[in-house]
Amino acid sequence: MVMVKYEVVEHDGGWAYKVNGALSETFRSHDAALKAAMRAAARQTIAGSTDGIIYQDKDGRWHEELADGHDRPSTEVIDEP
Repeated sequence: MVMVKYEVVEHDGGWAYKVNGALSETFRSHDAALKAAMRAAARQTIAGSTDGIIYQDKDGRWHEELADGHDRPSTEVIDEP
């Protein structure tokens, strides 16, 4: 199973959370960033509906797949000062 880690970090004069190198918006306080990370991590584990998806890869090729809405990752929030 895939593990997605949300890390609370200082950013742009405030705090943000980082996932796979991407930063969230900046929050005024550490507590606000931590709460936002926990909400986002919880949402990512909620099952959705199975549906067809179409996407283009980096080489410009199109793909069609069936995305299983119940195949959700595990999440973890890392809060290390």
